[in-house]
Amino acid sequence: MSLRLRLHAYLVALHLLLFALAAALLLARPLPFVLVELALLASLAGGFHLLERALAPLGYTQRFHDLLQDQNYAARLVHTDVPELDQLVDLFNRMLGALYRERLEIGEQQGFLDRLLEATPGAVLVFDFDGAISLLNASAGALLELEAPLGKPLAAWRDGPGHARSRELIAQLDALPLDERRLLTDLDGRRYRAQRGRFFDRGFARHFLMVEELTAELESSERATYDKLVRVLAHEVNNTVAATGSVLDSLLYYRAQLAERDGVDFATAIEAVKRRNASLGEFIERFTRVVKMPEPELRPAGIAAMMDDIVWLTREQCKQRAIHIGWIRCDAVPMQPVDSQLMEQALLNIVKNAVEAVEASGQPGGYIHLALAAGVGAGAPTLSVIDSGNQLGGVPARQLFTPFFSTKKGGQGIGLVFVREVLTRHGFAYQLASTGDGETRFDIQFGAAMPRTPV
Repeated sequence: MSLRLRLHAYLVALHLLLFALAAALLLARPLPFVLVELALLASLAGGFHLLERALAPLGYTQRFHDLLQDQNYAARLVHTDVPELDQLVDLFNRMLGALYRERLEIGEQQGFLDRLLEATPGAVLVFDFDGAISLLNASAGALLELEAPLGKPLAAWRDGPGHARSRELIAQLDALPLDERRLLTDLDGRRYRAQRGRFFDRGFARHFLMVEELTAELESSERATYDKLVRVLAHEVNNTVAATGSVLDSLLYYRAQLAERDGVDFATAIEAVKRRNASLGEFIERFTRVVKMPEPELRPAGIAAMMDDIVWLTREQCKQRAIHIGWIRCDAVPMQPVDSQLMEQALLNIVKNAVEAVEASGQPGGYIHLALAAGVGAGAPTLSVIDSGNQLGGVPARQLFTPFFSTKKGGQGIGLVFVREVLTRHGFAYQLASTGDGETRFDIQFGAAMPRTPV
């Protein structure tokens, strides 16, 4: 029974008792009995009126409670003609107004944070109290290849579908301790700065992850370091080579002053030193060509025609080594804006590396397959160079494009550096990796946005 009913019952019971007493005491006296009964009726009516006025704040409190439950903070309670009750109404209305303003501010802040997260190039993941993903931006979804991630813990993708690169990165992120920042590397050699932090929501801690790719920044720094190193080496070596060559040429004038037999040995030794000196100059010149590579002059050129020339140049070489070279031409690929000289040299380097890899494998029936394919839909045209040499082993993709690193015996680590620079400056995506089926595959996507490192 509600408070209102109990008070009404009490008021009625009290007046019924008074009616009974009045009847017992004044029943013999009609006039006083009638007057007392009228007074008791007036008292009962007045009691009901005062009781309703006294309980009116309860109705406003319930109305205020309903507005809070519905989160209808824009509504307002209506004033009455009772000053005391109007004070309570004003208090409730001020509270509703304050809640409405705070909700607007929180909504604006939330909207700003949502837009900020979407515009942030780094990956951001926010977890709920149970460690399940409650919020992530587009960069996080693309980086980790998460589908319908909300409400699931990050560990759900460690052994689930997706590329091995994503699963490896997810495993490292899931194991990242709280309040710690680390540099992580995925299977393709991309490097990231990851941090796990926490914030408090309704008095309880929640975690978040921030992942920022550092590959471009680190590659730029490494490239600048290599450029400086090569320039210093080239300066010193070229000065030494030039001076040494001049001295060696001068020494040949003394041959006539020696006996014939000694003169022959002397000249042979000098010529051998000169050849070695020239080889040293050529060696350093290869590096300086990469460092001093000009910006590409882009003009429309046919990739298929370019590959035709490369296949023609390498066909006899492959025939002599019993290597089968196949070429699948696609005339549907449109002209591409490239620097023909730089791009042709880069493609020739890729095919030359494939020939050398097949030859180094020593396996009979070696082959090289070249294929140019048009992009599906809005996809970019792709050139694939597949060889049976399989000389990469377990070397990370990024390390293959590092200066001075080579998987070939006696290799100088220049060819792929040149290829990387040409493709990077053209803005073409590329991928070099072992297929796992005894083959090595080099893919180039013409017109595709260039990733920071080979993927």
